[in-house]
Amino acid sequence: MRRLASSQPGFDADFAAFIRREDERETKVAERVSEIIQAVRTRGDAALLAYSRELDGVQAESVAGLEIGREQLAQALLDIPGRERDALRHAADRLRDYAECQRIDAWQFEDDDGNTLGQLVRPLERVGVYAPGGKAAYPSTVLMNAIPAQVAGVDEIILVSPQRAGETNPLVLAAAALAGVDRMFTIGGAQAVAALAYGTETVPAVDKIVGPGNAYVAAAKREVFGQVGIDMIAGPSEVLILADGSGNPEWAALDLFAQAEHDEEARAIVISPDADYLDAVAAAVGRRLDDQPRAAIIRAALAAHGALIHTRNLDEAVDLSNRIAPEHLELALDRPDVIIDDIRHAGAVFMGHHSPEAFGDYCAGPNHVLPTGRTARFSSPLGVYDFQKRLSVIQASPAGAARLAPVAAILARGEGLEAHAQSAEARGRTGDA
Repeated sequence: MRRLASSQPGFDADFAAFIRREDERETKVAERVSEIIQAVRTRGDAALLAYSRELDGVQAESVAGLEIGREQLAQALLDIPGRERDALRHAADRLRDYAECQRIDAWQFEDDDGNTLGQLVRPLERVGVYAPGGKAAYPSTVLMNAIPAQVAGVDEIILVSPQRAGETNPLVLAAAALAGVDRMFTIGGAQAVAALAYGTETVPAVDKIVGPGNAYVAAAKREVFGQVGIDMIAGPSEVLILADGSGNPEWAALDLFAQAEHDEEARAIVISPDADYLDAVAAAVGRRLDDQPRAAIIRAALAAHGALIHTRNLDEAVDLSNRIAPEHLELALDRPDVIIDDIRHAGAVFMGHHSPEAFGDYCAGPNHVLPTGRTARFSSPLGVYDFQKRLSVIQASPAGAARLAPVAAILARGEGLEAHAQSAEARGRTGDA
C-alpha cells in the first residue's frame, strides 16, 4: 500500500492524483455496449440468446428457458440449509424494518384563498433489479434492491442475474423468494440491461433499473437512462477508515481486506494522525494477507488503489475524507459522535470500533447500494424513495384563480408567451366558468 503524509511537499497534488479515477477502457466499453444494446433492441430474444452463449457460455433454446419461476424460487428457499435460511430471513427483516421508515407520504394544505396544493405519491409500476454473478454471487444485493421496491409498493419486480459456470447460486434464488421477486431471468451484462430497458418478446420492459454491475453494466445503464430511470452509475467499491489510533489495527486490516476482495479495482484507505497506528495496520496487512482465500485480488487492489495517509491532526483527516466522499466511511474512533457533524460526504457512515462495513453489506438495515467515485457529494443510498414518484396537485378556487391570474399573466408576457397569459386571465374573471 502506498504511504502519503499531508506534511510532505507536493501532498495536495499527490492526493488529488490518487483520488482521481480514470478508466482508459471506458471508450471501448461504451462502443461495445452500444452494439449490444442496439442488437437487443432490434433482434430481441434472438440477440439475448446469442450473447448468453457468447459471453456467459449459457446454452438455451429460448429466453423462456432462462427464466426461473416463482415456484422454483420458493423451493430454493426451502432447500437451502436452515442456518443460511435463518440468516437471510434475519437480514431481510432488518432491511424491511429500515425501509418502512423511508416511505414518502402524500400531503396537502389549503392556502388563504382556498386553493388546495399538495403532493401525491405513487409507486413505480415495474422495476428491474440487476444482481451481479461474475466473480461472486450476491444474494445480499437481491435483498437490498428488491425489498425497498417491495416496501414502496412496486407492482412487479423483475430480477436478472447471470449464471456462474452454468448454475445459479441457490442463495440468490432464496433471496429472490424472500424479497418478493415476481420474475427472474438468468441473463447478465449489457444485454440484460438492454432487455429490461426496451423489452423483448419474453423479457418485459421496466420503468427503472437498479443494482450494481461491472463496467459493461454501468455503461449500459448510462446509455439507456432516459428510456428508463436508473439508480446510479456504480463504480468500484470503496472503504475509508478514519482512525484516531485507539482501534485494533488487526481489525482495520481485516476491513481493508473485506473491501479489496471484491475486485482488483476496489479502493481501501486508512487516514489517521497517528503514525504508529498506520505502521501497525501495515504490519497487520503483511501478516494476514497470505491467509486470505482471495489474496491475489486483495493484493492487486491494495497495490493499485490502497493507501495509508498520515495527517497532522484529526480535523485534517476529516477534511480529506470529505474530499474523497467515500462509499463506506468507518469512523474508527473512541468518540465518533464528536466529529459526525463534520462529515459532509459519504454513502454510509459506520461509527465506532464495533461497526464494520461488513455489517452494512449484509444485515445492519441500511441499504448497501451506495454512491461511489466521489458521487456521495451529490447522491444518496438506494432507498424506498427511489421506487416512488411524487405528483404535484393544484386545485384553484374561484377566489384563488382571481388572485393568481394577474401574477401568472404578467410573468407569462414577460417571457413572451401570450397564450399562457390569456389562459390564466380566462380563469381569473369572476363569474366565468
